[in-house]
Amino acid sequence: MLREINFDGIVGPSHNYAGLSLGNLAATRHAGDTAFPREAALQGIAKMRHNLRLGLAQGFFLPLPRPNRAFLHDMCADGEFDPALTAMAWSASSMWTANAATVSPAPDTADGRCHLTVANLVTMPHRSIEWPDTLRQLRIAFADQTHFAVHGPVPPTFGDEGAANHMRMGASHAEAGVEIFIYGRPGGKFPARQHEQAFRAIARRHGLNPGRCIFAEQAPEAIAAGAFHNDVVAVANEDVLFCHEQAFADKDALYAAIREKLPTAKIVEVPASAVSLADAISSYLFNAQLVTLPEEVQALIVPTEAWDNAPVRAFLDAMVAGNGPIRKVLPVDVRQSMANGGGPACLRLRVVADPATVDPRFMLDEARADLLEGVIARHWPERISSAEIGNEALADRIRNAHGHLCEAVGLKDYG
Repeated sequence: MLREINFDGIVGPSHNYAGLSLGNLAATRHAGDTAFPREAALQGIAKMRHNLRLGLAQGFFLPLPRPNRAFLHDMCADGEFDPALTAMAWSASSMWTANAATVSPAPDTADGRCHLTVANLVTMPHRSIEWPDTLRQLRIAFADQTHFAVHGPVPPTFGDEGAANHMRMGASHAEAGVEIFIYGRPGGKFPARQHEQAFRAIARRHGLNPGRCIFAEQAPEAIAAGAFHNDVVAVANEDVLFCHEQAFADKDALYAAIREKLPTAKIVEVPASAVSLADAISSYLFNAQLVTLPEEVQALIVPTEAWDNAPVRAFLDAMVAGNGPIRKVLPVDVRQSMANGGGPACLRLRVVADPATVDPRFMLDEARADLLEGVIARHWPERISSAEIGNEALADRIRNAHGHLCEAVGLKDYG
């Protein structure tokens, strides 16, 4: 049976605040702070447990091997210390699996398989080195070629940031949907990371019906305000779009296109008069998981920062008190990820599939959550300061921790 499965990235043992992501205001604001990898990873597991206990299907991806010595070797920097390159090689940003790939479920594709295209992430150097290891992992998790097709990246000429800029709407997850591709245009204050042509290539590659695809531009003012991905200002689930008034360059045209292709669509727009763009971005109100609970009620899983923001909380309380399609708001604590610029939605990749067709080593249950927590508690560093990035003893500990995790879940060869 087709279900939406959220695959969360486990926060890696090299989690640190190097401030590498231009345009991500939280990441640059916390650059140089001391990070707490163990706490961050345990917060991530707690979020997964929370969703699992809601009755949602939950999977996970492993951190990528770090430090990335191959990258340092390719940059001729493995024999000397270069702070910038070393920070890139240590980056744990693969934890944000919304950037791992763009996913088109089987009901949308010409061959009736779920298609995944790994994101090239070329705009940010520290992320551009992720895709080969991410692709290896995707091809293990979704190895059943009767149900999945896993593709390499689109050419790096065109920047692709994956599902963080992609939304899907439909009557249900298991029915044919409308795929919405949000891109940016260059020339603004911060880089526009998603290229229109990358998404058009992915739509063709996945065999999507052009009549059920929408390509729309993200508002330049949203990118300039710090919405480096569309999922910082909009999220969709089944027939509901939840977005900020200033999310899109031409919202009226987008809304009309959605309603034409999905007449039952419900658009919940948050006006700037209620929640400013600055509050929306700082609280990550829209970087939430909008999910359908087993009782067929839609719920918004928000970071505690959104719950603690007065204008945002006032809007959420009024929304739930009304008669709209989003009936519950559930806060979760992912503060370590938030300080680096990633909320609940950043931490997960949505894949509509039959869980029985996924490699079971990537599926979460309570026992496996216990296992992951035990490995993290024993082996993840408690803290990493900016001065420690590049320390060889710490690098050995990080590699050792990663190896223990891979072995524990039966993926020793991946490490």
